[in-house]
Amino acid sequence: MNIHEYQAKALLKEFGVPVSNGRAVLEKGQAEAAAKELGGPLWVVKSQIHAGGRGKGKFKEAAAGEKGGVRLAKSIEEVKQFVDQMLGNTLVTIQTGPAGKQVNRLYIEDGSDIEKEFYLSMLVDRSTSRIAFVVSTEGGMDIEEVAHKTPEKIITFSVDPATGIMSHHGRRVAQALNLTGDLAKQAEKLTAQLYTAFVAKDMAMLEINPLIITKQGQLKCLDAKVSFDGNAIYRHPDVAALRDETEEDAKEIEASKYDLNYIALDGTIGCMSMAPVLPWRQWTSSSSMANSPRTSSTSAAAPRKRR
Repeated sequence: MNIHEYQAKALLKEFGVPVSNGRAVLEKGQAEAAAKELGGPLWVVKSQIHAGGRGKGKFKEAAAGEKGGVRLAKSIEEVKQFVDQMLGNTLVTIQTGPAGKQVNRLYIEDGSDIEKEFYLSMLVDRSTSRIAFVVSTEGGMDIEEVAHKTPEKIITFSVDPATGIMSHHGRRVAQALNLTGDLAKQAEKLTAQLYTAFVAKDMAMLEINPLIITKQGQLKCLDAKVSFDGNAIYRHPDVAALRDETEEDAKEIEASKYDLNYIALDGTIGCMSMAPVLPWRQWTSSSSMANSPRTSSTSAAAPRKRR
C-alpha cells in the first residue's frame, strides 16, 4: 500500500524525523488559510499523486499553466493561483503514462534554503531477509540514472535484525555522504529514527529524495515516499486509514478483497497463475505471439495476515 508525501512526512515526524512544516489542501478555498498558517516568505505547492517525476511533469489542461506539478510561490496570492490551476487537473509524469493522474490533493509546505542534496532509501532485501540502506551523494535526481551512469556513487548495506540499528550504521551513512562534525551526528540520529519508523510501521520501502543540508546546517527530509507490506496492514489501522483508493485501479481494489494479486495492463491477453513466477513466463509467451498481456493475476500468494 502506498501513501501520499504529506501523509508519509506526518508519519515520519512522529518518530522525530526532521521535515518541513506543511498543510494538506483538498479544496481551493483552503489555500489562503494554509499559506497564512505557514507564514512564508516562500511556499512550495506540491501535487499529491502516487507517481514520481512530479516536478518535471506537465498538466494536460492549458488552464493549469506551463509549470510542473511542484511550484515555488513567493506570495500568498501566488499560492492561491497555483492551487487554483493545479487542483482537479491531470498531471502527466514519466511514471503515470500518457493518461496522467488527476490531482485531487495538494501539499503546501515551507520553502527550504538548500545547500546540498542527497539520496537515501530503505527496503526489504528478500535475499537476505534484512532491511537494506541505499545511500548516494547524488540526490534530487533519478536514482536509476545514477545507477546506470555512476554506480560507484551508490552505497548499500544491510542491518542484521538480531542486533537492530546501531551507531556504526549511522556512521556508515555519514561516511557515504561525506558528512563530518555535527552533520555526521545528525546523520547517525536520522538513521536510527528512519529504521525505527520502518520496523514499527511494517514498511516495505522508504525513499527520501532528496535528503538535504540546509544553509543553516541542518539535515532535512525534503521529500518522502513510503509503501507498506500489504500482509501487515491489519496490524496498523492508522496506516490503513491513509489509503487513497482514487489512486488505485478499481479492478485491483476489487481483487484485493479476495486475496488476489492483480495487475491491470494494456494488452489483449489475460494471464492467471497459481505461482508468482509463472505469469512472467506467460507474459513472454503472449508477447512472442505479437500480443501483449491485458492482466496479470496470481493466487496462492503469501497469506494476507501474519500471526
